[in-house]
Amino acid sequence: MNGDTLEKLRALVAAIRGNRFQSSRLAGVGEIAGVGEIASVEDFTARVPFTTKADIVADHAAHPPFGSNLTFPKERYTRFCQTSGTTAQPLAILDTPESWDWMLGNWARIYRECGIAPGDCVYFAFSFGPFLGFWTAFEGAAKYGCLCIPGGGLSSAARIRGIVQHRAEVLLCTPTYALHLAEVAAREGLSLRDSAVRKIFVAGEPGGSVPAVRERISAAWNGAEVLDHYGMTEVGPVAFQRGKKFDASGKVLADGEPGALHIIEESYFAEIIDPANGTPVADGTTGELVLTTLGREASPLLRYRTGDLVHRRAGAGFVLEGGIRGRTDDMLVVRGVNIFPSAVDAVVRALPEIAEYRVHVTRNGAMTELAIEIESADDTSAPRLAAKLTEAFALRIPVTRVAIGPLPRFELKARRWVKG
Repeated sequence: MNGDTLEKLRALVAAIRGNRFQSSRLAGVGEIAGVGEIASVEDFTARVPFTTKADIVADHAAHPPFGSNLTFPKERYTRFCQTSGTTAQPLAILDTPESWDWMLGNWARIYRECGIAPGDCVYFAFSFGPFLGFWTAFEGAAKYGCLCIPGGGLSSAARIRGIVQHRAEVLLCTPTYALHLAEVAAREGLSLRDSAVRKIFVAGEPGGSVPAVRERISAAWNGAEVLDHYGMTEVGPVAFQRGKKFDASGKVLADGEPGALHIIEESYFAEIIDPANGTPVADGTTGELVLTTLGREASPLLRYRTGDLVHRRAGAGFVLEGGIRGRTDDMLVVRGVNIFPSAVDAVVRALPEIAEYRVHVTRNGAMTELAIEIESADDTSAPRLAAKLTEAFALRIPVTRVAIGPLPRFELKARRWVKG
C-alpha cells in the first residue's frame, strides 16, 4: 500500500474527530485521541475496529432518524439517500455537497475506464427511488458531459421505445432488467438491431461478471458490450470494469476486460478478510471485502464489512476476479454442498431458451432443499437444466417448467430465491 493511502487515512481520521459515531469507536486511535498519527497502514488496521451493518442499524435506532455518523452540523447536509433494505431495515444516509461531489468524481473515473465518452447518449432505466446509485450515476454522467435520459416513472415498453427512438448508445440497469427489456422489445415488435446501444452498464446483481449472463445480455442486445459495476449506498461507487475504447471513426483502440472489477484505490482503502475470523486472506483466496471511504467525510465508514465475497487477482492493482462472487449471508448448504445464487444463475443463463426462473428453498427436517421453476417454451429445457445442475453441483435439484409469463420480472435487485 502506497504512502498516499496512508496520508489519506491520517487525514480522514483527523477530519472526523467531531463525528460522534466514529469518536466513540476510535478511542485511542491516532489524532482523535491525541496520541499521535497513525504510523502505517498496518497500524490503522490493527487499531481501527471493523464496522458492520449491525453497528449502523443500532446507531440509527439509538439516534433516529439519521444516526450519529455525521461529521458536520445537520445544516451542512443537502442529500438524502436510503439503502435498499435487502438485508436489513432501510437506512437513511446524508451527504454534504463536498462528499456528493467526491462520489461524482468517482463516477467520472468509472465512465472513462468503461470507454464511455463525453457526448455519448446514456439511458437510465431506473425508477429513481431513494437509492444512491440512481442519482450519483445520473448526475455523474451529466457532469462528465454525457446526454442523460431518465427513464423513471415509465413502463418497460415506454423505456424500450425511448431507448430506440432517442438513439441511446449506453444503457444503465440491472442484469435482470436488461434481459427483461429485450423480452419487452420482442413483444412490442421492436428489433434491437435498430438500437444504437453499444454498451450496457449493469449493477445491483452479480450477473455482469458471470460469463453466461453477460453473453446472454449481449446476444439479446445485438452484440452490445456488457460492463459490470460495484457500489453500495453506504460507501458509494467503488469499482469499474475496463471497457472497449474507440476512436472517432469507431476503430477499437483498446479491448475491454470482462469479468474483472478494479477498485478505485484513490478513493477506497480495500481489504479482504476471512469472514469467519476477520484475518486477512492471501491473494487468490476468496474472502469478504472490507472498505474504508477515503473521501466521504460527511458520512464516513472505516473498515466496513460489506458482506460481499470477492477474489483478488495477484499482482498490481486491487482487481476482483469474477466480480462479486456472492454474499456471506446468501450461501446455502444443500446436502453438504455449498451453493451460491450466482453459481445457480450462471448454470440457468447458459440455456438461452429459459426466459425466467425462481428457486424455492425449503426445509425437510434439518435438511435444506432446492427446487426450481423455469419459464420456457421448450419442453426439453427442464430435464436439460436438471442435468446441468447435477453436473455443476453433484446434486439432484428438481426442475419444473411453466408457460412463459407467470414468474415475476424485476427492475431492481432480483429476488428469485423464495423460502417455503
